[in-house]
Amino acid sequence: MIRQIAAFLALAAITACSPAAAQTPPSASEISAYRGLHAAAAAGDVAAIRGLVEQGADLNARDGNGRTPLHVATFQRKGAAAQALIKAGADHALLDKQRYDAVTIAAVADDVPTLKALLASGASARLVTSIYDGTALIAAAHLGHDGVVRELIAAGAPLDHVNNLAWTALIEAVILGNGGPRHVETVRALVKAGANAAIGDRDGVTPFEHARRRGYREMLAAMGSVSGR
Repeated sequence: MIRQIAAFLALAAITACSPAAAQTPPSASEISAYRGLHAAAAAGDVAAIRGLVEQGADLNARDGNGRTPLHVATFQRKGAAAQALIKAGADHALLDKQRYDAVTIAAVADDVPTLKALLASGASARLVTSIYDGTALIAAAHLGHDGVVRELIAAGAPLDHVNNLAWTALIEAVILGNGGPRHVETVRALVKAGANAAIGDRDGVTPFEHARRRGYREMLAAMGSVSGR
């Protein structure tokens, strides 16, 4: 019973505080106060970025929330600026104060173009991020961002990473989604890629069983070939 209560509280907490809510994009006032690379990144000004780099600007400088110019470019959906920063030597693995990297920021924003730009420039889809010790793939699966999920899978994201809530991307797609089309497509993509549907939560409940309890028939069908049902 104690474990069931703990699981319920964890589910309530993460539902109330989604990855999107947990992230902190720069505010309008912060953006207006930016100078140097942060300002150029926010504006998506690739020429200014190159010029500032030539002048020796710090590519990994932090603002008050620990955001680097790369984080800012990603929050502002400036894929070309993100590419320019990484090409110039920006560290794509740095985390802001909420422990998010650029790839996870793009994943949560459902921003496929910027995500593609980051991944094409060498950014990793394998980092452990957020207070939940998750991954960009888990965050995207949680939100049903099926296009992002497919891009991350193609980039080698770990399919079966277990976060500190004892949930995988497949579990989150089931229990934190609404059973709708995009979450169904997320489950299909994960299963097709080889995600292990036998990995259960702390109580041993598998994604298939969670879907069965919720009446998510399309998810059950997607997992049927790997569930043994």
